[in-house]
Amino acid sequence: MENKNDFSKGSVTGNILRLAGPMTLAQLINLLYNIIDRMYIGHLPENSTTALTGLGLTFPIIAMVTAFSNLFSTGGAPLFSIARGGGDEERAEKLMGTSFTMLVVSGLVLTVLGLFFKKPILYLFGASDDTFPYADQYLSIYLLGSVFVMVSLGMNSFINAQGFARKGMLTVLIGAILNIVLDPIFIFVFHMGVRGAAIATVISQGVSALWVLKVLAGKKAIIPLRIRSLGVRWKMLKEIMALGTSGFVMAVTNSGVQVVCNATLHQFGGDIYVGVMTVLNSIREVVTMPVSGVTNAAQPVLGYNYGANEYGRVRQGIRFMSVLCIVYTTLLWIILMIFPEFFIHIFNSEAQLLELGVPALYVYFFGFFMMSLQFSGQSAFVALGRSRNAVFFSIFRKVIIVIPLTLLLPRIPALGVMGVFLAEPISNFIGGAACFGTMMHTVWREMKRKEQGNGNE
Repeated sequence: MENKNDFSKGSVTGNILRLAGPMTLAQLINLLYNIIDRMYIGHLPENSTTALTGLGLTFPIIAMVTAFSNLFSTGGAPLFSIARGGGDEERAEKLMGTSFTMLVVSGLVLTVLGLFFKKPILYLFGASDDTFPYADQYLSIYLLGSVFVMVSLGMNSFINAQGFARKGMLTVLIGAILNIVLDPIFIFVFHMGVRGAAIATVISQGVSALWVLKVLAGKKAIIPLRIRSLGVRWKMLKEIMALGTSGFVMAVTNSGVQVVCNATLHQFGGDIYVGVMTVLNSIREVVTMPVSGVTNAAQPVLGYNYGANEYGRVRQGIRFMSVLCIVYTTLLWIILMIFPEFFIHIFNSEAQLLELGVPALYVYFFGFFMMSLQFSGQSAFVALGRSRNAVFFSIFRKVIIVIPLTLLLPRIPALGVMGVFLAEPISNFIGGAACFGTMMHTVWREMKRKEQGNGNE
């Protein structure tokens, strides 16, 4: 099993694809937790658009839960891969134990804070008296499962880092299937509406968390999660948080962008445009999953080879990851431009939302392929432990570009509310080019230099 998951052997492309298939499917399935909720809620017999808009208002808070999961998973898992590649299994086990402990603790803290401050936060995020009840119903129940989310999302990275991509896929497949089955039962059979969607999600995430613990604590784990490895090792935690800050900042800034977008859209266009953004965000989450799957699959392969001093293989991995992502996003951009109504209909079929959503989609997804450069550059930085670069470009795209443009562009008379949607493609062009260009100038050149140095030894 150890030899099978030695990423310094065999084809780099093959290793990435072996992980990417199951990981992409797993992430796509993971989206079903919330996507299925939106699909059912968006087609309720009454008040479907208002209910869907209320659900959309909870996204920034849900993104914060994901942010803390990223802090300890995208920080711990790459360091775990580097340690495993270097043959230091004791360090790898302690990194995993520290990450698990912090995921549980932060999940409990987020539950308490979220329940206490939910009302003022939701109104601050753009809720109205019409949409707040739906947002409150969903969030009050969802937050009770925060620990389940943290464990299932966060610790699944350590399953993938050991090369068990299929078992990682099962983590979310089990939960997603449960959610698909339970959603219509709670929503329609028991007539619980939005509350029913939240209950189904929490139950599903709880079962996924149990599966993760079973795999990591099982006999087949290369480096198992043991009780002795639990607890906080402060020096390791500092390393984990330094590297994980990139993933954390990405999720936090996504949350911040959603808050600013919803508030601005509510100000310039009303609840209906908040509903349009909810639908577009849902589409974006679905179509970017393959990109996220490939780049996340590349990270343990890149990190392992970097730890094993196989710098040429690191460059091969970066090249393959980048080309594949660019080709995919270019094709998806063309498809979105040709069939916009099809994608919107998945989440809502009301005539007004469709009428406003199509032109917004054309603007929002313009130049979609540039987004892949941000993903590729960011993943290379994270995989090799370059936390400062990863954090900077997380902040640069969202905080420095998207948020200011979201606030300023709608005030231009010729743009109005459409300015909010225009901020996204502008950030993709500027942020993507800057991130990828910097990665090529630094990481790529360094790997080439070290590869040549190894050849001269």
